[in-house]
Amino acid sequence: MKKYLRAILLYSSTTTVAVPVCAQAVTEAKEKEEKPKVTLSGYIDSYILHAFNNPKSGTLMGNPQVNDGSPAGRAFDRLTDQFSLGLVQTKFTYSDKQSDLVIDLTFGPNAQLGNFGNTPPVTNNSNYNTNLWYASGANSGYVNQLYGTSAAIKQAYFTYKPTDRLSFTAGQFGTHIGYEVIDAPINYNYSLSNLFNNGPFYHVGVKANYVLTDQVALMAGLVNNWDNLFDNNSQKSAIGQLYLTPMKGLNIYVNYIGGYGDDTHLASVATATGHAYLNNYVRQLFDVVAGYQITSSFYVGLNAAYGVYHFHATGSDANAIRAAYGSTQPGWGGVALYSNYAITDVIGIGARCEYFNDQNGVRYLGTINRSLTITAPITLADGHLTVKPELRIDVAANTRNGEYSYYENSKGNGVNGQQTFGAAFIYKY
Repeated sequence: MKKYLRAILLYSSTTTVAVPVCAQAVTEAKEKEEKPKVTLSGYIDSYILHAFNNPKSGTLMGNPQVNDGSPAGRAFDRLTDQFSLGLVQTKFTYSDKQSDLVIDLTFGPNAQLGNFGNTPPVTNNSNYNTNLWYASGANSGYVNQLYGTSAAIKQAYFTYKPTDRLSFTAGQFGTHIGYEVIDAPINYNYSLSNLFNNGPFYHVGVKANYVLTDQVALMAGLVNNWDNLFDNNSQKSAIGQLYLTPMKGLNIYVNYIGGYGDDTHLASVATATGHAYLNNYVRQLFDVVAGYQITSSFYVGLNAAYGVYHFHATGSDANAIRAAYGSTQPGWGGVALYSNYAITDVIGIGARCEYFNDQNGVRYLGTINRSLTITAPITLADGHLTVKPELRIDVAANTRNGEYSYYENSKGNGVNGQQTFGAAFIYKY
């Protein structure tokens, strides 16, 4: 939250040239202040890591037998024992006194993954796309679109500021939900949480922000749906955020998104009246993010979320939905705790501890997962280069139906855990 304080002090006692000199300085300052500002920024990231369970598929996604051959154990860092490119970002911004324009373009594998709602699906080898990378040792029922080289619009929006407290934004913008973001230089940990991976990435719509006081701000808007340029019905989803800073160093965000029948992820559920998931439910997600800078070196954070689908079905329709998702109101959610400590200006250490529950299978994970991630970033080249050694430990027993352990070993059999160690390399400008 930016604060602007502009003060001009004019003082003249014995000389008569003080006022013209000050007036000239004021004019120059005003011209400088009102001159539009154009910036160019971005980053590139890559990584290499090893999974100690040596998954047969060559990926960190999970056991090929779970989730109908589409496990989703990791978000962007999906490969083991490979030098892997992540994201290449180029971001343009234009700002003047009453407006901002952002054009955020991305390239590379994570550009495609971050815009998965707008990329063509690949379902089997007969529809193989030579621009896509598949898992090694892929078998029947496990042909997973893992990577492709892509260019995408990550964000493209403008903001109009009629007053210092009120602003309006329209276009495609990153989600307000969650603690983490797509941009690798911003997150402390390199690997992304399941809360991130199973929530929205971006929205297309409009929103308004209003700053009530220095401690309270509100955001409200309407968007098409989650991770898709186009809505699949005439009704929009509502978004909202309450920002609070009750004390110095403490920031709290209470977030919401909800809408009618606008999810294209859920599998088809054949009911007496058709596919009920397409046109007869309401989905809502409640999310809380908090961060506290305890000292100049020590920081702690929290992310907690709960989402639920409300299917409006009765009789045999309701029974079909219960059979598919365990309830006519299946939910998902979790909590993640963050902490990091700056040992020096160059070296730090931080940890994320997360519990995520998607045992109803309404999102992408389809199980209950517990994870611990420890990251020790090393900052070099005047802050432009960051190397992030990272250890991650995941534990997930069976899927929601209890058939298989979630992860896999070198023989392709299910195991309850996955441990990875490696490093990410991020350069920003």
